[in-house]
Amino acid sequence: MASDGTPAEVIEIVGLTGMHGEAQQVKCRVLDGPNKGRIITRNTVGPIREGDIISLLETEREAKKLSRR
Repeated sequence: MASDGTPAEVIEIVGLTGMHGEAQQVKCRVLDGPNKGRIITRNTVGPIREGDIISLLETEREAKKLSRR
């Protein structure tokens, strides 16, 4: 399953998102593929910290920026 995705390294944890704060918004650097080196914002679920390698199924789409209310 990990071979299907594109590896990306988490470089910053932006904040919590979701109705109850169950997801984290992170900035990650794509490590392989046509978007290699690009920094994108994604939403993740589960324990994660800076320096972790995550597998992205697609690297074109970015998450919306967090807004303060």
